[in-house]
Amino acid sequence: MASMVVISTTAIPDHVGGALSRWLIEPTPGLYVGTVSARVRDELWDAVSASVGDGAAVLIHPAATEQGFLMRTAGRRRRHVTDFDGLQLIMFAAPQDADEKPPVDW
Repeated sequence: MASMVVISTTAIPDHVGGALSRWLIEPTPGLYVGTVSARVRDELWDAVSASVGDGAAVLIHPAATEQGFLMRTAGRRRRHVTDFDGLQLIMFAAPQDADEKPPVDW
């Protein structure tokens, strides 16, 4: 059964964006949205996560969870998905540079 997927990318190679645009639409640069089967979704994500390089990507898709969706990430990001009693929440990593401000505590 097909379901809606959203993939957000930052600084990915051109060929990865081209592969995504074969199956999904790109309403704004780096944001891909579409309805595909779970198999196509997983194949696309495998391609993105394997070649993200210095960029980053996030996949959000429906799932039978309390929130109704799952998130997957690839690449170096300050925001990390963490499990908190079955809920996927975002945790900020410590700043890498002295110029960055520390994250706000929850």
